[in-house]
Amino acid sequence: MKFIMFTKHLQGLEIPEIMDALKSVGVEGADLCTRPGYPVNPDNVDKELPKVAKLFEKEGLCIPLVTTPGDFLSADVDYAERMYAGCGEAGVENIKLGYWHWKADGPSYWESVDMIRKDLEGLTKLSEKYGPKTCIHNHSGHDMGLNSCGVMHLVKGFDPRHVGVFADTGHLSICGEPIDMALDIVQDYLSVMAFKDLMRYPGDRGGSVVRMGKGFVDWETTLKSLKKFNFDGPVSFHSEYRETIETVIDLARVDVRFINGLLEKI
Repeated sequence: MKFIMFTKHLQGLEIPEIMDALKSVGVEGADLCTRPGYPVNPDNVDKELPKVAKLFEKEGLCIPLVTTPGDFLSADVDYAERMYAGCGEAGVENIKLGYWHWKADGPSYWESVDMIRKDLEGLTKLSEKYGPKTCIHNHSGHDMGLNSCGVMHLVKGFDPRHVGVFADTGHLSICGEPIDMALDIVQDYLSVMAFKDLMRYPGDRGGSVVRMGKGFVDWETTLKSLKKFNFDGPVSFHSEYRETIETVIDLARVDVRFINGLLEKI
């Protein structure tokens, strides 16, 4: 497995500072947030991402995954081609999409599935053209890919070389199958993992991020399952703590130590 860190929570840092933070945390690279307000964003991704990738490489770091804006769901988005072209040139292997949400006053669930699969057909063509895989992140709530069974309704039948699943331990612990079953369900499409721990409190609809080992995630079973499936892809430490950047970096370092400690035991 290749440990990387989600840079969403490093907003405000420039690329050299982000690289220093990643090295301090003890990961190999970035799940690079390419949203408005970040150094690499939809307006400049085709020009800046290849430059940033070279800077990362010089520092012994990598960018195996980028996270796009939450509404990036179709090849018709005006920056879609730029996103895939920039990632392809930079050697980024995976692109995390945004989120499709089910609505009670919208199309039915199965009508939504059909529409999403049409969106994926267009995005798959960009994956085929430029190289990076199109990945769907499972997310709790009314997300159309909220768990492994749900996300398989979206990706089943697509070429796993071009379409993948970004399985999230935290969200699966809230509304997913038992983690060993969840990973088995998506095994053929499993491309990226997100590591975080969640807890649900009364009145909390989506779950709250807590320190690893303090929430619902069965970490030992997670790691044993990934070992069983010979998973060697990127693992994005989300470290979504509502703290200062400095504290987020400190807590991410603790998260990495927590997982490494468990890996030594299994």
